[in-house]
Amino acid sequence: MILRFAPAFAIALLLGPVVFGLAATLLPAFGYLPSLGGTEVSTKPFADLFAMPGVWRSAALSLITGLVTTAIALTIVILFVSGWFGARIFARVQHLISPLLSVPHAAAAFGLAFLIAPSGYIMRLLSPWATGATRPPDVLILQDPYGLSMMAGLIIKEIPFLLLVTLAALPQTRPRQSRHIAQSFGYGRLAAFLHTTWPLVYRQIRLAVIAVIAYATSVVDVAIILGPSTPSTLAVRLTQWMSDPDIALRFVASAGAVLQLGVTVTAILIWLVSERVAARIMRTQRQSGRRVQKDAVLRAAGLILIVTAAFLIFAGLFILGLWSVSGFWAFPDALPRNFTLQNWGRAWFTMVGPLSNTLWIGAIATVVAIIITLACLEREARTGRTGGSRALLFIYLPLIVPQVSFVFGLQIFFVSIGYDASWPALVFVHLIFVLPYVFLSLSDPWRAWDRRFANVAHGLGASPTRTFWRVRLPMLLKPALVAAAVGFAVSIGQYLPTLLIGAGRIPTITTEAVALASGGDRRVIGVYAFVQMILPFLGFALAAAIPAILFRNRSDMKGVS
Repeated sequence: MILRFAPAFAIALLLGPVVFGLAATLLPAFGYLPSLGGTEVSTKPFADLFAMPGVWRSAALSLITGLVTTAIALTIVILFVSGWFGARIFARVQHLISPLLSVPHAAAAFGLAFLIAPSGYIMRLLSPWATGATRPPDVLILQDPYGLSMMAGLIIKEIPFLLLVTLAALPQTRPRQSRHIAQSFGYGRLAAFLHTTWPLVYRQIRLAVIAVIAYATSVVDVAIILGPSTPSTLAVRLTQWMSDPDIALRFVASAGAVLQLGVTVTAILIWLVSERVAARIMRTQRQSGRRVQKDAVLRAAGLILIVTAAFLIFAGLFILGLWSVSGFWAFPDALPRNFTLQNWGRAWFTMVGPLSNTLWIGAIATVVAIIITLACLEREARTGRTGGSRALLFIYLPLIVPQVSFVFGLQIFFVSIGYDASWPALVFVHLIFVLPYVFLSLSDPWRAWDRRFANVAHGLGASPTRTFWRVRLPMLLKPALVAAAVGFAVSIGQYLPTLLIGAGRIPTITTEAVALASGGDRRVIGVYAFVQMILPFLGFALAAAIPAILFRNRSDMKGVS
């Protein structure tokens, strides 16, 4: 009985807050919010918004960031997959990249900042023997006006996500057979993949690519750490206006949230048009008969770029850990002159509360998401109905719509009913973003499970419910725990929903780490960012350890799970 309503409940959970939040944002954007004195509908908030200095530059920067970030990250993934799929090094790089999906965006941004800053580790390694510098050069690298460092941070963080969704789609396209047939006609490795396999793969990952565009156009935490400040991106400015004590700016912020939605929609439309242009170019290329056999340079570029992206994230995380235990560390020394745990001791007393909040919110949201996902997938298994592309669109909806465009509306709603800065509201909003990732992570392993096991159980007299608890769930325990680890990592990385719905009174590790970005104490930043990074890894470690312990005497169960 409960399973019957699980899909409808999940869709309502994903669709309802987004639609309601957009509506609650739209009304103040046109001046109507009685609780703040807005009793008449007008366009004054938009007039005030467009009168803000640099607002169009902020919008343009957000638009360009989303398109450039997605295009470069996707191109690197295409070059690597098409050039090296099936090779031994492909599996090695895949294992290298996979753990990086769990690294929060803010932690990766801090790590990159500590590497490329004028006084960062790369400059320290090159000075003074290569650069001649004995003090940090006066060069604007971080927070440059064109957002180049921000784009770099987003690119290296989105590559693992795009690579993994591509790998998930590959088995359904029979890439080896298609490549061999194309190569038998004289096509090079890259051309064979692009002409035969990539169109089928892209059809499956299209929503994921659009989600990357939506995130990159409206990101806040990475933009605060790496992005420009004169002016900031549109999403950062909206966040500042929403937190401003001047009530009039709340109406401007709502109008800005509508503009942010327009920026994201424009970026997506430009991308869709670009898809058609690219498809026409590929069609012309096929008709020309060019085989493009000499692709060694492009293949090498794909491998080098993706390994470099992974190296930058790992190196940045290592530098975060190094700064967290460093004592006096003068430029251009390559290592601190002494190591100490005093940084952890100083940070611990202020970290206990945010750390506890992070763990509890993440754990509750993840458990609820797992329960809903299992109920939906079990209902699907019993009825044989998946919902198709329409259901997939609902799942991606909270990831495609900019957070700032509807979370602000939810904040207004929770304030109006007296639930602002409350645990239930904050867990609920985290659940909106955790559930899609949990479902996407668990759905493929769940659907690939061999139903003959269930048939055997039914033949022995087991009911569907008993089969679920005694057969299916134990065999799929490891994928379920991995999905839970993914959901927990997503919850840890939530900055804007935590800031707005928590109203700054329920701090987490992420909100505290980003707040420290404006300060200059790299040691404390290193502690917070390192903790933010290590928490998801602990989740994945538990996901691997629990089945190993439970099934230590059942080797066949280890293989299945």
